[in-house]
Parts: sequence; C-alpha cells; structure tokens
Amino acid sequence: MSTLAERAERGDPAEHGERAESGYLSQPPSGEPPVEVAEGYRAGHTLPLRVELVRQLKRRRTMVMGGILFALPIILLIAFQIGGTPGEGNTRVNLMDTATASGANFAAVNLFAAAGFLLVIPVALFCGDTVASEASWSSLRYLLAAPVPRARLLWSKLVVGLSMSLAAIVLLPVVALAIGSVAYGWGPLELPTGGELATGTAAQALLITVAYIFVSQLVTAALAFWLSTRTDAPLGAVGGAVGLTIIGSVLDSVTALGDWRDFLPAHWQYAWLDVVRPQPEYTDMIQGVSISITYALVLFALAFRGFGRKDVVS
Repeated sequence: MSTLAERAERGDPAEHGERAESGYLSQPPSGEPPVEVAEGYRAGHTLPLRVELVRQLKRRRTMVMGGILFALPIILLIAFQIGGTPGEGNTRVNLMDTATASGANFAAVNLFAAAGFLLVIPVALFCGDTVASEASWSSLRYLLAAPVPRARLLWSKLVVGLSMSLAAIVLLPVVALAIGSVAYGWGPLELPTGGELATGTAAQALLITVAYIFVSQLVTAALAFWLSTRTDAPLGAVGGAVGLTIIGSVLDSVTALGDWRDFLPAHWQYAWLDVVRPQPEYTDMIQGVSISITYALVLFALAFRGFGRKDVVS
C-alpha cells in the first residue's frame, strides 16, 4: 500500500484531504504548482448573456430611453398635424418634405431626423454605462472575484450593450412605420427627386438603412465601451463618447480639411440616403462601413487589452 505522501505526489485528488472534501480538485499542469479549481466550475458559464441582459433591461435608464424613442414619432406626427404640409416655403426638396406621403416615408424621415444625434445617445448609454456603472457601485471587483474572467465579463457586457443598441435603432423605424401607416396609409416610398419605390423595395431599403446606421454607430459604441473600462464614472464614459462623436461631426463640416474628412466616421453617416433613390448607390456606404469597423475594432481591442491589465479596486 502506497504511503500518503507517495499518493499525493502522484497527484491523486482523493488524498488532498480537506481540499477533496471541500469540493476542490487539484489540476496541476506540467511543471506548474497545483491549481485549485471548484468542482463544476466552467469559466465560459459565468455571467451568462441572459442574466446580463435581464439586469440591463430592468434598469430605469433603459426604460426611459425606450420611452423617448417611442415618443419621437408621435411628436413628429403632432408637429406635422399642427404645422401643415411639410416643405411649404422651401426652395429645396429633401426627404423631410415627403414625410406625410406614406408610412414608409414617415419611417424614413424619423431615421433621417434621429441618425445625426438622437440615436447616438442610446448607443453611448448602453455601451458606456455597462462597465463603469459596476465600478461606481463597487461591485466590479466582486464580479471578478466570483470568479468571472475579465475577458468573459467584457464580452458579456459588450454583446448585451450592442444588442440593446441595435434594438434601440430598430425600435424607432418600427414604431414610426406603424404610426405613419395609421396616419398616412400604407404605400410606396415616394422619393423627393420624383418617382417612388414599391412597397417591397422600400422595406428592403429601410432594412439596409437600419443596418448601415447600426454599423456607423459602432464607433460611438466602441468609444463608450473603451472609456467605460477606463473610468469609474458612467456619466464620463457616456458623455465622453457623445462629445467625441459631436466633435467628429463638427470637424466634418470644416470643408477646409478637404480629403482628410474622408477619414472621419461622421463624414459617411448619411451615406444611406443613396439607397433611397431610383438607382441605389453603395460606394459611399461601403466606404463608411470600412471606416467604422476599422475604428471600432481598434477601440474594442484597446478596451480588452487595457482592462486585462487594470488594477480593479472598485
């Protein structure tokens, strides 16, 4: 019969006494000291996406932002009812002038009105508040001590943040399409330059528009997420992302920058208007997608790299 020391030296977990009884198993890698791991622990099963999603959906700021996006089409509808026919007195014809032509036009106008600023806020909020809020509540270190691996924690929060951002961007045109169809009828998408898109083509154009707006907002999402891993103040992360996005839009209006504006994500934020025309053009949209994804990947990588080395004390 082997001695206790010999059996322990062979790595027999049953001979680790109190460790085995307390539910811990020794898993010693080659040449490394024994590592104690709780029985049944799986790093990939910590902080499930479903749990994180439910937590974020129950927060008051989620409900408030959803209410604002739901209310915008109603506010625009009231404005058109009070103000009369859109475009009266204008010397230039634009998409806003066709708002009351059909439900599809009303949905497109809502996207046009909100894409520049309003949709930036929920994206920055859902992606910028997620990690920083845990730090401000002093619960971040307890999540990591659970133990939730840092990469797993960031991945769960990023996926949920992007999912909620996409839901916010989808919510606006869906509500606007429903309200516009009731108020102005279901019909083709009338183009400001003349002509119209059939109902099926218009629906496809709106889907492409929503997808493009979401991709173009990835830069704001990545900025907010990166700042969220760098600060314990949620307002700082959200406000910083919104502020930098606004600065990008201001710089894009400086025509003296010339071709340098092509490297600004804001320069391509309305490229989706090329879809709402008799012969759709995708060149500018492809350029905008490539710029947005490039910036976003760099910022997401910085967030994961920086948080992996950060001394978390909150």
